[in-house]
Amino acid sequence: MLKQCIFGLLLAATSFISYAEEAPSSNNENTAYIVDNLYTFMHSGPSKNYRILGSVDAGTQVELLSGEDNGYFKIRDDKEREGWVEAKFITENAGIHQQFQALNNDMTLMQEQLRQAEIELPQLQEQNRSLNEQNQALTAQIDKLKNTIESERNAKQAASAKEKRQLLTYGGAIAFIGLLLGIILTIMLSRRKRYDGWA
Repeated sequence: MLKQCIFGLLLAATSFISYAEEAPSSNNENTAYIVDNLYTFMHSGPSKNYRILGSVDAGTQVELLSGEDNGYFKIRDDKEREGWVEAKFITENAGIHQQFQALNNDMTLMQEQLRQAEIELPQLQEQNRSLNEQNQALTAQIDKLKNTIESERNAKQAASAKEKRQLLTYGGAIAFIGLLLGIILTIMLSRRKRYDGWA
């Protein structure tokens, strides 16, 4: 998490540099800025011959209310005043003041994210430690179950082999007893027939 935030800060710093080198164009086509001079005068009409209504500070964001007329644009400034300003003092790109403000806001946001990450890092480390312990416990249980299953399988195979040996032993004994009884019966019957013949 901390590494991601540091990577994000580096990425943001890179974007800040490119942002400062190339001022962003406004998304609103009616939005413009006063160029970075000290200030410029706002007139009541599209010429210096019209009376001055006041001044507009350098870098102020303004709204264009008309197209260019006699080298002037009609604008509405940040104080909701409407008037005419020379076209050479109007630009579509944000000035240094706006760039600085945007970069400052982004930096504040990144610092807050970093602070939050530093707060969350111990919690994440604790969670990671707990998960590792749980993983080790589960691995031990799995190994124990595997050993139990292997022992039961071996015991079952041994019991099956013993049962087969017992069946073979019983079968052999029964066959031997049957054979012995057959011989005995054969002898007895042959003797009885012999005695019956003498009678």
